[in-house]
Amino acid sequence: MTGAAVDRLLGPVRSHLIETLSGRSDRVPAWILRLEDGEDEGFFPAGGAAWTVHGGMPTLVAGVRALLLQALHPGALAGVREHSRYREDPLGRLAGTIQWIHTVTFGSRAQAIAGSELVTSLHERVRGSFADGHGVTRPYAANDPELAAWVHLAFTDAFLTAHERWGSPIPGGADGYVAEWAKAAELMGVDDPPRSAADLRSRIEAVTEAGELRGGADVEEIVRFIRRAPLRRTLRPSYRILFRAAVSTLEPRHRALLGLPAVDRLPVQRATTIVLSGAQLLLGPQTQAELAARRRLARLDGTGRSAA
Repeated sequence: MTGAAVDRLLGPVRSHLIETLSGRSDRVPAWILRLEDGEDEGFFPAGGAAWTVHGGMPTLVAGVRALLLQALHPGALAGVREHSRYREDPLGRLAGTIQWIHTVTFGSRAQAIAGSELVTSLHERVRGSFADGHGVTRPYAANDPELAAWVHLAFTDAFLTAHERWGSPIPGGADGYVAEWAKAAELMGVDDPPRSAADLRSRIEAVTEAGELRGGADVEEIVRFIRRAPLRRTLRPSYRILFRAAVSTLEPRHRALLGLPAVDRLPVQRATTIVLSGAQLLLGPQTQAELAARRRLARLDGTGRSAA
């Protein structure tokens, strides 16, 4: 097969993948280009733990796992069901989440702070009531420390777990990543976030043991939507593998609450490695956000070297 034929075959897949992750495929979004601006290196060192984890392909698995785990908290689930446009514009919501992650990870300090303040301001309207894991009706607000802490725990555990399974070595190890990403939690108003992998997982265990999580019809509805995400036809076969990969990393109790069966780990492990390698081939070794950040760092360093 000629190079031109390969481009014709893979071009639409690459375009659809970029569109899914960034909201458009015809040009680099403006928010990514703005990461070249700023007058400091940001909260996270280049090539450090956060850059390594959030710039890697296992994030494709981690994002699915984070959504599944977050949905088990009835307060977080109520906020999504009652205030999110996840059904009408799921890819827009995904692109917005990716924008926040990459802005905080690769942006300057001012950009990370501004991006987090924007999210918390949008969350101000996310209020209502829910039945907790014990059946008690309680009020919720997205910016409540309890909910913000659970979202951080689920996110951090998902990205760490997926990267440990399919990613490269993390500078500073698992503890290095959890400690670095604690800064993102603080930017979102979380007090005393975990700073080690053991603390992270013990806090998730504590929430689970306390009976704060629950399954049920509402959870199963969200799970069905995540399982059959409205993606382009070209991406659906790979996504089915990524979904099964995310399920394979869940703790058995969490998987049971989600109403999901166990997954044969070894075949999924191999298939996911192939899918992630293919995504890396299509997208390149570095994200556009990381490339923009490296151009900023080169400018600040006075070298003017290209980050490509």
